[in-house]
Amino acid sequence: MSTEEKQKAQQEVEVLSNMSHPFIVQYKESFEERSCLCIVMDYCEGGDLYKKIKSQKGKLFSEEQIMDWFVQICLALKHIHDRNILHRDIKPQNIFLTKDGTVQLGDFGVARVLNRTGELATTCIGTELYLPPEICENKLYDNK
Repeated sequence: MSTEEKQKAQQEVEVLSNMSHPFIVQYKESFEERSCLCIVMDYCEGGDLYKKIKSQKGKLFSEEQIMDWFVQICLALKHIHDRNILHRDIKPQNIFLTKDGTVQLGDFGVARVLNRTGELATTCIGTELYLPPEICENKLYDNK
């Protein structure tokens, strides 16, 4: 594990260990094994949203299902933004589904904790096809 990967994993542990929300993957514990940091979190039996979309093979989800997931994701984002945390990599592969279809936001490896309200971030980070306009335009951004 490279130093950068280890730092990202440690940051994810710090962010997740201080968070408890029904729509965020729950952190259980972490430990180091053979110089690898292992993070134990709740298992989401439904896999990620990307795989769920692919498994539909072009069949559309109901509007009710989409709105349900959308509201859950918004509530998860509100929770982290209220704590001055920027996820910075929202994409279907980082949105997980439980056995009962509840959404859980995960993968906080590139998250950023802002030190104070009103602080702005400048780093261009995330997955290219899912970047928000302000990052693509090299503008400052925050939790809004």
